[in-house]
Amino acid sequence: MALGRRNLPVDPAPGAGGVLLAGIIAHNAPKVEPELREDLVTVLEKLAIGQRVVQPTVRHRFQVDRVGLAVSPQRLVSDGASLDFEFEDSLGRPVQLALGALYAAGSLPATVREPVFDALRSALVWGRSVDTAFISWLMDGRAADMADLRAWNDPVAWALEILEIDGSDDDTPSKRVVQRRFRTLVREAHPDHGGISEGAANRIAELTEARRILLAS
Repeated sequence: MALGRRNLPVDPAPGAGGVLLAGIIAHNAPKVEPELREDLVTVLEKLAIGQRVVQPTVRHRFQVDRVGLAVSPQRLVSDGASLDFEFEDSLGRPVQLALGALYAAGSLPATVREPVFDALRSALVWGRSVDTAFISWLMDGRAADMADLRAWNDPVAWALEILEIDGSDDDTPSKRVVQRRFRTLVREAHPDHGGISEGAANRIAELTEARRILLAS
């Protein structure tokens, strides 16, 4: 087995790439032969700390050459709002697909590896259908959509965007600036002050959460 072309955004980690790899693990690990599951955990822990994995392992050899191998694409997709997985199961055994996800995670830079492997450990014990409920669980209960993925990945950057404040987590605005911006936007969003009734509650809830994140940072 080998890894093909990868698009695994993990900045900030674990990112959408980490969610995808965790989904592949959660989808395939329960189908792996019981006697091989412990070996999967061993490979996971070795890759998590950058150790070399002796080949072959878990009855498969990891190689660079991809000539003659079947392609089994695995995707995390968005329809503009919600997130979902597209798994291709027909061209690879569950143990191969799970191993592929582990080796892909092991190829990531050391600076992002820890949160990605934490997601993979969680995925190993999921044991249920891998759908939007899994993504929400992985993202600490947030909805399985692009906005919440961004909020989970980088809450400060998300909060700054929601409150329409220029800056970064290295230059967090003062409490006074946050409060003033929050009050202005809440007033604009409230139906009593000309805001659109539909979606006002969600908008105000977002503003409130953004304020909480920035005041706590």
